[in-house]
Amino acid sequence: IIKDGKILFVKNALTYTVNKSEWDTIIDIKGKQVYPGFIAANSTIGLTEIDAVRATNDFREVGYINPHVRSLIAYNTDSKVLYTIRTNGILVCQPTPRGGLISGTSSVMAMDGWNWEDAVYKADDGIHINWPSKYRNTGWWAEPGEIKSNPNYKKTVELLVTFFYRAKAYNAESKTENKDLKMEAMKNVFDGNQRVYFHVSFAPEMNDVIDFSRSFKLNYPVIIGGYDAHLLADRLIENKFTVMLENPHHLPHFEGDFPAINYELPFKLQQAGLLFCIQNSGSMEVMNTRNLPFIAGTAMAYGLTEEQAIATISLNAAKIIGIDNRIGSLEKGKDATLFISDGNALDMRTNNVILAFVMGNRIDLTNHQKQLSAKYHAKYGKK
Repeated sequence: IIKDGKILFVKNALTYTVNKSEWDTIIDIKGKQVYPGFIAANSTIGLTEIDAVRATNDFREVGYINPHVRSLIAYNTDSKVLYTIRTNGILVCQPTPRGGLISGTSSVMAMDGWNWEDAVYKADDGIHINWPSKYRNTGWWAEPGEIKSNPNYKKTVELLVTFFYRAKAYNAESKTENKDLKMEAMKNVFDGNQRVYFHVSFAPEMNDVIDFSRSFKLNYPVIIGGYDAHLLADRLIENKFTVMLENPHHLPHFEGDFPAINYELPFKLQQAGLLFCIQNSGSMEVMNTRNLPFIAGTAMAYGLTEEQAIATISLNAAKIIGIDNRIGSLEKGKDATLFISDGNALDMRTNNVILAFVMGNRIDLTNHQKQLSAKYHAKYGKK
């Protein structure tokens, strides 16, 4: 039951009889499947339209340290790409800046609304740090070279440490006459109300990230990437880290790795008891976001239960970002951000979203691709 944009209750239809006179609309979805809206974490959705057209890309600012850059105000609710993505059940996203050492601040947005003010679920949820790599690959994919150490690693980490100490000192002062936007943007981090997302994949760097987080007593540290997270699961849990796992539909990073290692990582993290979700940043990530349910489906095929796989792109993501009090599951009191599918939404053969709501508003599931399909089916007399 949905009322005033909220889920009023969820009950067993076999044991509960609906009094039809109490409700203005009753929708029969017998035999269908109902899901919480899927969440596309760590994405440039709404910040880019056509990858090859630079003028449509608004996810990267000049500069190296930009915690004050906010994706919130750049989010484009009129993006045509949004309509193609929500067709598969992705109804919420986390637009995230890219580039530099500190890219900026992400926000959590609904894929519906007149403008960003309408769409915002959580403003400025956390800052994003691109942790440097200790090692770098030489050569290219066809002729890979040897792995070499990064001579600038220590210097870059020291730069980041110095900035955090400066920001902490700045925000510890009771009164500051001359405002510094970069320092002001760090205030909620040191107040313990904002997440810090570390984009890092491998164990040597992750160990340094854990030490960094401990030294600054960060309340909500998150690893984005986490290729080696299963190797450090106990230490990550001990230090209250969560993980946004890299897209499992990637090739292994190292020549000697098992070919299906990326497919198995979600199950390994589940077994370790580490809270994680799945995201799909990388090459052509915006257009490929529509495949997020099928990425979770791959994790299901490699060990997760169906409920666990669904959670990797719904409830787990909501917990990590800090919005699980509003979305992520079908529970009384949460926002009615959900969809109905004819079949299993994690399977590309049966995912057929027929109805969707965002904050209780029924949304249009048509897009220009569906319109073109209908146009040419009609032209050639095909059903």
